[in-house]
Order: sequence, then structure tokens, then C-alpha cells
Amino acid sequence: MSELKRLVECVPNFSEGRRPEVVDAIVAAIQSVAGVRVVDRSMDASHNRAVVTVVGAPEGVAEAAFRGIQQASQLIDLRSHQGEHPRIGATDVVPFIPLEGTTMDDCVRLAHALGARVGRELHIPVYYYESAAKTPARKNLPDVRNIGFEALSTAVATDPARTPDEGPRNALHPSAGATVIGARKFLIAFNVNLKSEDVALAKEIAKKIREKDGGLKGIKAMGFGLDDPKCAQVSMNVCDFESTGLERVYTEIERLAAEKGVGILESELVGLAPRASLPGETAKRIQLRGFQPHLQLIEELL
Repeated sequence: MSELKRLVECVPNFSEGRRPEVVDAIVAAIQSVAGVRVVDRSMDASHNRAVVTVVGAPEGVAEAAFRGIQQASQLIDLRSHQGEHPRIGATDVVPFIPLEGTTMDDCVRLAHALGARVGRELHIPVYYYESAAKTPARKNLPDVRNIGFEALSTAVATDPARTPDEGPRNALHPSAGATVIGARKFLIAFNVNLKSEDVALAKEIAKKIREKDGGLKGIKAMGFGLDDPKCAQVSMNVCDFESTGLERVYTEIERLAAEKGVGILESELVGLAPRASLPGETAKRIQLRGFQPHLQLIEELL
């Protein structure tokens, strides 16, 4: 009998979306591990952020993540970094997601082992989140990085609630900050761009739809202004697409925007999505820009 294939996904987010050569170097470090595959990479200049999706055997993916974090710490300096997206680290967040033949417990173990190594070898403080969180207050990612790199640099020295789980206890890495590592379900990064430059409206809509403010289940949302295209954006993490699907959240944003006389320009995926999240004509109905199933559906790439 053949051995069961064991696969995990890892989606590290790096605080660099404007220098392709830096992202190329980080991806090369990740790909230097035999047996892992980078199935997607994206850069956003307004957010100044890159998202890389890696799939492979658990141990190989964990090693690849470490090499990516190490390279990012050498090439990204948060002291000169600016972007729309909140961040506390050069490698800002590293989630592990169970795929074939693996469980959430497997991914928690990977997260904890990687975090301990990052703290020990790279001297970068690490916070654990979602299923890997060691305290309930850190389960939700926005609660971990809500004050940003600059404020956290001060708070970590004085506020016990900000003490990292791994690595240096009272100071961030001078240039690489801190890293948040965890284990979670499949998350879909989904953005909806408005036919308006009204960032206040995007923020208002984001507050109304996100779960923590009484909105839709599994939705985390923020409002931003973009330079290309020139518009306001509702940027989301869809954390439970089986409870709140892409069409459902799109329809709600469309309704709230229409109340202010604003239409929808388009929507977009950042990274990958499961096939079940885009059934039938969903991509067309939600005006999903440039959708390519063979490149953006995880099952097609595997």
C-alpha cells in the first residue's frame, strides 16, 4: 500500500509590495527547499505587501517558511516601510493550513516549532494566533497587530499583554519587527473596489460587515484608498466561506454602497481560493477581475 500523501499550505505575508527584486529573493529562498511548490505570489503597491502561497510536505514547508522569514529579515526594514496595510513585521504573518492527510493539530505543531526556531535563531519575537494561540486574547490576528510596528516597539517593553510568545521578550527586532505565526482554516483574501475614492465610505462598510462589529460570520474587513486603480477598497479576509460565501459578502457590500449612491467597480482575489467557494457563475456575478481558475483554484494547482 502506498504511503498517504501529507500536504500543508503556508501563506506567509511579507511587508514588501513595491520592489519585485526583494520579493524574488524571498521566493527564491522559499523555493530552495526540495519538494515544496510556490503555487501563487502576489504584490500590492498600495498595501506595500506581498503574499506567497507554498504547498508541500509539512516538514519541507516549515523549512521553506523559515528561509523566507530569514531572507525577509535581511532585505526589509520596517523603519522605512509605509503602506495601507497594518503590519508589525518584515514577515508579518505566517499561517499553516491543513490540506491532504494533515490535521489542524499537525499545523499547530508546525507553527510552534517554527516560532521557537525563529525566536531562537533569528532573534525575532513571535506571537502565536488562531488555533496556535496560547492565550485567548491572541486568537484573533487583528488583536495581535492592531497597534502596528511603531507603537508595538514601545509597548513590548512596558506592557505585559504585549510580551511575545517566543524570542526576545522586551524588544522587537530593530528592522524586522515581530512575526505572527499560526494555524487556521482556509482563508480567502477578497477585496471589493468601489466606484468612488471615498475611503470613509469603505471604512464604514467594512465596520458594518465584519463579524466583530456584529456583521457577517467569519468576515474581517478594513477600508483603504488605492492608487491603482484610483478608488476606495473594502479589503477582507473571508475566514469561513462555508458560512459566509463570496457572493453573500459581495452582495452586502453592493447594497451598502448603493445606499450612498455608489456602485461596485470590481472584486479581486489575493492568492488562492477553494473550488467550492466559486461555484457556477459566481465569479461573473461578483465581477471578479481577471479570474483564472487554473491559476487561482487550489485544487487545480494541486
